[in-house]
Amino acid sequence: MFPAFTCSRSSRSSFSFMILGSAGVSCHGVTTNEPTMRVELVPPATRVGFMGPSGTFTEQALLSQSDLAAADTHPFDSIPDVLNALTTGAVDLGFVPIENAIEGAVNVTQDALAFDLDLCIQREVILDVQLNLLALPGTELEDIHTVVSFPVAVAQCRAFLREHLPQAKIEAATSTAEAARQVGEQRLSGVATISNPLAAELYGLVAVAEAVEDHVGNQTRFLLLAREGVPAATGHDKTSVVVFQQANEPGSLLAILHEFAARNIDLSRLESRPTRRVLGDYCFLLDFEGHIGDEVVSDCLRDLKMKQGNIKFLGSYPAAGGEGEQVRRDSNANWREAADWVQELRDQIGR
Repeated sequence: MFPAFTCSRSSRSSFSFMILGSAGVSCHGVTTNEPTMRVELVPPATRVGFMGPSGTFTEQALLSQSDLAAADTHPFDSIPDVLNALTTGAVDLGFVPIENAIEGAVNVTQDALAFDLDLCIQREVILDVQLNLLALPGTELEDIHTVVSFPVAVAQCRAFLREHLPQAKIEAATSTAEAARQVGEQRLSGVATISNPLAAELYGLVAVAEAVEDHVGNQTRFLLLAREGVPAATGHDKTSVVVFQQANEPGSLLAILHEFAARNIDLSRLESRPTRRVLGDYCFLLDFEGHIGDEVVSDCLRDLKMKQGNIKFLGSYPAAGGEGEQVRRDSNANWREAADWVQELRDQIGR
């Protein structure tokens, strides 16, 4: 349905790949023809779980994808609930946030992918986030004595709250939409929530103030996850891996990064996380341009696996946005040119 590959893991440190069939892909050396910009669409009968209730930013991002919007969607109370439903087969796909431009990584998601679950990323979606201060119709700013919302959303509006509502009590909710639902359904006078226009529409609220986030350009990145499968290359892709250090020694991170720099592979995210084994032991989560089917990417991962040993592959998948395809083609062309040069030298052996 989705994959060009299936991936199965025999241990946390390695994956094996079985190619199911994708034009231009070879089992010997993993090569691809020039890719086309094609993203596999999700069939309408597909069950997709997301963090609810209705009106979350997660649902807003999901609805921005026409195929996901037409699928059989199911809201869950939390990110762990979505991931559990996916691993147990209650849903076919899970849709969850992974990072925000202001607050950074969503650790509950990335830790589950890195340490706890064997899931494959199918797609990324980036949503422009506008946070509004919502309340019952007729509410003025000076009427508000309590603000209830998801803690991450509150953290993104600290400056606004400090300046305009310094005396307001801040209460936590499990999501921005849940906070909006409470205010709207319980008709809570003098209580506001930080949420989005979709939640306002669903729960009968109005914007007392719009765009209350502290920084312009706020965005959140979401991942579409499956139990297995690597989508075919589109020509504008990302790959995500977790690299566990073979030894914590000077230059170990530099050695990892050198594999990417030497091949002109652009890293879009690098983050360290404690491995949960011993204090001071960290692994690295990396997102970078390219697809496992690209020669230059497969060569990079091959060397990383050989030198570091413990690599967890999280997926190669269509990247959001439109830039990067030409860079990928140039990198592959340079890699092939260098490989041909080395082969010419090797052909001279024994002459």
